[in-house]
Amino acid sequence: MADGPLPGAGAPRPVSDRDPGLQPERTRLAWRRTTLSATVMAVLAGRQLLRSDAPGPVEVVLAVLMGLLWMAFVVLAHRRMQAMAAGRPPALPPRTVLLLVGCTLALALCGAVILMPGH
Repeated sequence: MADGPLPGAGAPRPVSDRDPGLQPERTRLAWRRTTLSATVMAVLAGRQLLRSDAPGPVEVVLAVLMGLLWMAFVVLAHRRMQAMAAGRPPALPPRTVLLLVGCTLALALCGAVILMPGH
């Protein structure tokens, strides 16, 4: 047995030799699941809002707002998935992060309004 370190044992690997494995695929699938969840939630909430015989202006505005928020979320998620398909995507810009968080919070707020008694 040889005394001393193994060849290359302590040398850091160059970034270009990195094997990403399945991590990009898992992340892409997570984006798809999140988009699907947002779609199901928007459809069910919209259905609940518009179920009454004569929806009022508040219900119509909430339904339109939820539709717009859903479309913004889907567009942003689709752009991210496309960037991931082209290789290792750059970090999300702060504006995109704020838009995604804003869409998520606004959809949650709309859901809370829908569940309030009287709706």
